[in-house]
Amino acid sequence: MPLPRALRPFSHREYRVLIGALAISIFGSGMWAVAMVYQVIHIGGGPLELSLVAAAGSVGLVAFVLAGGIAADRVPQRLLIIAVEGTNLAVIAAVSGLAMAGWLQLWHLVAGAFVLGVGAAFFFPAYSAILPRILPPEDLLAANGMEGTLRPTLQQAAGPAVAGLVVAALSPSHAVTGVAVCHLLAFIVLNLLGQHALKAPGAGQGGTGEGGTADAATAPAKTSFFSDLREGVSYTVRTPWLLWTLLWACISVLFLIGPIEVLLPFVIRDQLGGDSRMFGFLLAVMGVGSAAASLVTASVRLPRRYLTVMMACWGAGTLPLAAVGLMDSFWLLALAVFIFGATGSVGMVIWGTLLQRRVPPHLLGRVSSLDFFVSLALMPVSMALAGPAASALPIWLIFLVAGGVCPVMAAVALLAARMSVDEVAHPLDRKGPLPAGAEATT
Repeated sequence: MPLPRALRPFSHREYRVLIGALAISIFGSGMWAVAMVYQVIHIGGGPLELSLVAAAGSVGLVAFVLAGGIAADRVPQRLLIIAVEGTNLAVIAAVSGLAMAGWLQLWHLVAGAFVLGVGAAFFFPAYSAILPRILPPEDLLAANGMEGTLRPTLQQAAGPAVAGLVVAALSPSHAVTGVAVCHLLAFIVLNLLGQHALKAPGAGQGGTGEGGTADAATAPAKTSFFSDLREGVSYTVRTPWLLWTLLWACISVLFLIGPIEVLLPFVIRDQLGGDSRMFGFLLAVMGVGSAAASLVTASVRLPRRYLTVMMACWGAGTLPLAAVGLMDSFWLLALAVFIFGATGSVGMVIWGTLLQRRVPPHLLGRVSSLDFFVSLALMPVSMALAGPAASALPIWLIFLVAGGVCPVMAAVALLAARMSVDEVAHPLDRKGPLPAGAEATT
């Protein structure tokens, strides 16, 4: 009996190992998000100290994500992923030991958060690049959909919930110890990855990418950091569907993240009379929409009009946010964030699959890291601008502009990159890799 489409990647041993380790690791990350907060409070810290720890993680991630992409294209991804998980284990174990002994200080948490951020900068490009090496092209959509299902479920819901229970029943240091156990288990599981994954990047199986076959896409033996980075940027700039999608991402992150993260709590307070519990519930609703949509996307075939569907989901999904500043019904607001989470997740699952199917293997780490960098670099900018904007403009107008600009930019990207023509010229709804020369940079 054939497996359902969403479960087909599990028929491959290497994927079972990788996704098992990832699930344990992101569950631990969800626990850390709560354990870290209460550990800071436990040692006498307040909002400023908590901001320092959170900012240290973000700085480590943004500062090193481009280097992480280059490393993913140079270093065997199996070794890179295992090294990151081992480093995470060492950091969390050290924090746990210091906390249990009563020696933990704020600078320990700041340094630990920074190293964890650097680790994430190296992990995610390597993970994106290794998937096409261990799975056939037709299973990549399901694999990305499965990750999109696990992440909100474990990192945003289950992990924080368990950590909250442990903190309440025992102490923050016990919750940190639980995080260390998660990273230990993930490290052990990752070491079960087959040795074939040690091949040089670009020599494994997967999509051919644009411009030739996988065998032809082999990186130069010795190149500098900046020449590697320049090669990745050059490929992005001369590939219209990729360039315009990243430009749309820049606009959407800049206009949407600040209003959602900074201004939505004030909408809940002023328009609905709600508090932090209502805000948390709405974020959970968004996560449920994201997880459900990822699972559905993993269960179906990649759409033939994959670029159009992706941009339509991202563009149309932001429209309900345009009315957030005018809503006085909790259920309407919940529906709006559910739609936003669901449509955003559908687009992200398709996007991750496109990178793995159409970007040459020897460039995949760098292109993935550019994607992360674009998103991460503008998040703090958006959040920093949201407060001053709310001081000068009514909140309903800010949401109206944010929810209206993104669909317009999605339409502009579709037209400017001629995505409707591109997706027909480069079909991905067939089994197996595309024949040599079937793709060409347009």
